[in-house]
Amino acid sequence: MIGVYFSGTGNTKYCLEKFTALCDANAKITALEDACTPEKISHHQDIIFAYPIYYSNLPKIVRDFIVENSTIWKNKRIFIIVTMGLFSGDGAGVSARLFKKYGAHIWGGLHIKMPDCICDVKALKRAPERNRQLIDEAGKKIISAAENLKSGSPPQNGLGFFYHLAGLFGQRLWFFEKTQNYSDKIHIATDTCIGCGQCVAICPMNNLSLAQSKASAGQRCTLCYRCANQCPQKAITILGKQVISQHSVRDLL
Repeated sequence: MIGVYFSGTGNTKYCLEKFTALCDANAKITALEDACTPEKISHHQDIIFAYPIYYSNLPKIVRDFIVENSTIWKNKRIFIIVTMGLFSGDGAGVSARLFKKYGAHIWGGLHIKMPDCICDVKALKRAPERNRQLIDEAGKKIISAAENLKSGSPPQNGLGFFYHLAGLFGQRLWFFEKTQNYSDKIHIATDTCIGCGQCVAICPMNNLSLAQSKASAGQRCTLCYRCANQCPQKAITILGKQVISQHSVRDLL
């Protein structure tokens, strides 16, 4: 078994690590953006595939990874884990339909609500106490799902027809364009940026660079919010105008 994840602030990685450890103590874990990941996947029959859901759709980086590596999914058994801040609908279903197109068997799906990673929109922020409660609830759900998978009855979150309708009409139709292309909306406050390079090092798209001791952004942002949540100067925003609070799931444990 191998676990493959894409994670912004660590929510998805945290959930995948807990789930795979319960399912198979010998399972390997690899980041989606690791150049060796496709080769690693090819050596395993069972895959736990995990990602955050954006607007009830796949992050662009995740969709591209599935499509660009279409030949490795044939006859693989895939269990899909989706993390979300508010709502998902068919979060697992959007990738399941792609995997099936390339010959994979979908083992099951699990939707997990986690602390929201969007740090620059005040309306989406929760109190630390509520975030910790969400992590506790997620842990219990992960334990139950792992037990069910091992007993032969894996959960099917996000995989049915009504889930599909919920995702489509709940968000995806209205925000379809948000995830179809990479974004150029990153704003970096040059008067605040100290040129530490931390954002450059963690960007999964290599979309950030340093020029004259200041960070600058290109046009290939996948909205993961790593840079905005980890900038020590709170100099980076994407959807909002000001960073309200930053978090990593590890900081809340």
